[in-house]
Amino acid sequence: MPDLILRNCALPDGRTGLDIAITDGRIDALEPRLHATAVQEIDCAGQLVSPPFVDAHFHMDSTLSYGQPRINQSGTLLEGIALWGELKPELTQEALAQRALAYCDWAVGRGLLAIRSHVDVCDPRLLAVEALLAVKRQVKPYLDLQLVAFPQDGVLRSPGAFDNLRRALDMGVDVVGGIPHFERTMAEGAESVRMLCELAAERGLRVDMHCDETDDPLSRHVETLAFETQRLGLQGRVTGSHLTSMHSMDNYYVSKLLPLMAESGMAAIANPLINITLQGRHDTYPKRRGMTRVPELIAAGVPVAFGHDCVLDPWYGMGSGDMLEVAHMGLHVAQMTSQAGMRACFAAVTETPAQILGLEGYGIAPGCRADLVLLGARDPIEAIRLRAPRLAVLRAGRVIAESAPATSRLHLPGRPERVDYRI
Repeated sequence: MPDLILRNCALPDGRTGLDIAITDGRIDALEPRLHATAVQEIDCAGQLVSPPFVDAHFHMDSTLSYGQPRINQSGTLLEGIALWGELKPELTQEALAQRALAYCDWAVGRGLLAIRSHVDVCDPRLLAVEALLAVKRQVKPYLDLQLVAFPQDGVLRSPGAFDNLRRALDMGVDVVGGIPHFERTMAEGAESVRMLCELAAERGLRVDMHCDETDDPLSRHVETLAFETQRLGLQGRVTGSHLTSMHSMDNYYVSKLLPLMAESGMAAIANPLINITLQGRHDTYPKRRGMTRVPELIAAGVPVAFGHDCVLDPWYGMGSGDMLEVAHMGLHVAQMTSQAGMRACFAAVTETPAQILGLEGYGIAPGCRADLVLLGARDPIEAIRLRAPRLAVLRAGRVIAESAPATSRLHLPGRPERVDYRI
């Protein structure tokens, strides 16, 4: 007997009227009408059941620190980095962990059960690394937290950063990070890409670099990243995050760059909320959007995910951990308004980042982990449009969060009283 059956589900791929049977935390059957009984049943009433949301790019060490030590008045990336530099000496492991755990609670309530978080390693104390490794262990029963060793101030520019990064990996951090455009010269940026990719190859790890997060069209470190990926045999393990300079690059150069990235097996992560906020700050009008060329990357065969990046920190004074909000912004900024484009935006916060993170057992098929989200929507497009409520969030077949449907009771003159469930 199954532990749980979800009845009458719609799936993101368009299939409807399916029942999902779950036993021992895994999906063991997926059929139009299961003639079986279970310990527990949930009537999904034709609404969307999705794998959980996945955030492929976040900064959990800085989250919920907005206003400390002061607010970013210019709204720029560089002022945010400066503010974080001022805050770092005041950090404590306890405060870091408390903020991170609070954010993980927000995430679970919104059906976000896997996060890749960059953690700054330029503080030789590695307080943030120790705090987030402890948080990773604590949240493991309900959330997958993957950590990236991130040299925020530049692995060559910041004294001791490379040694700190290696120490962080020794402590259990999962992924090698970098920020080549923040090194002092283009040559040092390229050198940082080479040495960090060699370190990842040596240790058998994945790579995720903040790459070309600038409006400068001549910031082309992603080309070096693609080359090193091929040279070192890192195909399928390397991600370029942000890539905002591509928004401003010459079209001819991009026509050469896209095939290079696809051949290297790289993935890309755009961060719509942050890219549209931080980029173009030096423009008058017209203002550049800043987000990388998402439709073109997808068309070239490069997997593209969306990340939240920041929530209430020195770079961004908004956010709530809702990946549907991220998909909604990405859809608009990239003008992905076709049916296929909108569905690709849903995939960019679910299956594509799961692939980039290498999540085991992710999906909706027999044998997959029963990590699921029941949404108050009929399909992925409606889910994005409504930022649909997460009616139930399941981890290993157990409901760990529930939300009430979004409803409005209407009392309109001359019309019968009614309840609108799609507000």
